[in-house]
Amino acid sequence: MKSSPSDDTRHPPTKGPLRILVVEDHGDTRQGMALFLGVLGHQARFAQGLQEALALAAVEEEPFDLLLCDLQLPDGDGWELLRCLREANRAPAWAIALSGWGSDADVARSQAAGFRAHLAKPPTPQALKAALREAAEGAQATQP
Repeated sequence: MKSSPSDDTRHPPTKGPLRILVVEDHGDTRQGMALFLGVLGHQARFAQGLQEALALAAVEEEPFDLLLCDLQLPDGDGWELLRCLREANRAPAWAIALSGWGSDADVARSQAAGFRAHLAKPPTPQALKAALREAAEGAQATQP
């Protein structure tokens, strides 16, 4: 029996816990993300802006599996952050943009920058779970 799309979001990622870099400058949103990702069993590190995210990525042994990134940051934007991570060879296997900016042009810009998904803030738990599952499957597919 084939499961419905909503059933798919209830299953844990196939790869196990994702190592996630969350970049978000809003404290309450960071706190909510920490709780949500923790309940799902993922390992998350948090940064408030572009420079802090680059510093965290630089000290990790390997690139994160996933970048979950607000686009409007106090010291730049998420598109610039993903470009900088690529230039430093620290880009994650998967990147998801989170933003209040949700026009077709914003989504297209995110896709052009390399984000695999662009979720409007606040994302529903179902949308975020589905994006995390897709990221887990994508990260698993890129491993040798």
